[in-house]
Amino acid sequence: MKTIAILNHKGGTGKTTSTSNIGAGLARLKKKTLLIDIDPQANLTEGLGIRDTDVSIYNAIRDDRYKTPLPIIELSEYLHLVPSSLDLLGAELELVSRSKRESILEKLLEDVKWDYDYVIIDCPPAMGLLTLNALVPSDSVLVPLEAEFYAYKGIDRLISIIENVQFNFNPKLYIGGVFITKCNSQRVLTENIKTSVKKHFGDKLFDTSIRVNVALAEAPVTGKDIFQYAPNSNGAIDYSNLVDEILMKV
Repeated sequence: MKTIAILNHKGGTGKTTSTSNIGAGLARLKKKTLLIDIDPQANLTEGLGIRDTDVSIYNAIRDDRYKTPLPIIELSEYLHLVPSSLDLLGAELELVSRSKRESILEKLLEDVKWDYDYVIIDCPPAMGLLTLNALVPSDSVLVPLEAEFYAYKGIDRLISIIENVQFNFNPKLYIGGVFITKCNSQRVLTENIKTSVKKHFGDKLFDTSIRVNVALAEAPVTGKDIFQYAPNSNGAIDYSNLVDEILMKV
């Protein structure tokens, strides 16, 4: 079983889109996969067609006796989801006084993680207690970077935070890979960004990039992943290739 956090401190990098479609891609290959939405925006949850859920990850996290299990929704035989909700917005303040507050999700996962080949966690675009809870039980971190000029502004800080978590809470944590999203190969800027990222991350940069593709934006509106919505699209091709690379390298 492998636990992977999808993380970037910036919004709009394709983090949630990647979580959804990496999970769906693994499920297509019959890898039992659990997606965890720990972002208060709940975009992953809504993008997979789950709206107005009565119970979310918030209910499990706030129970200081750990008697409320993670709510798991079966999306398909091989793909399950722990949904989020706006209630999580207040969780950071509620968790501050808890003992071992950084390990709450790790504790909740103990009862279910061995039922899965992969657990994929969609992190918030902020480095608070919820993100820390995602990193503590994770084996690796995948970082999506947008193909824009400011793509890796602050990336040194992100790496520093990951290293801090590794040192203080989770010695097994490592950066499993970095991949470029919203690519347009006709733009010179895109190639410059790729070159710069390659210099920064070396072999951590995946060969697969995710091209700009309107179907990737349309799919969540319908509550579907890219393989359900547009299986022959560039988005589906790119995420299929990315999943293959993840299976080989992470």
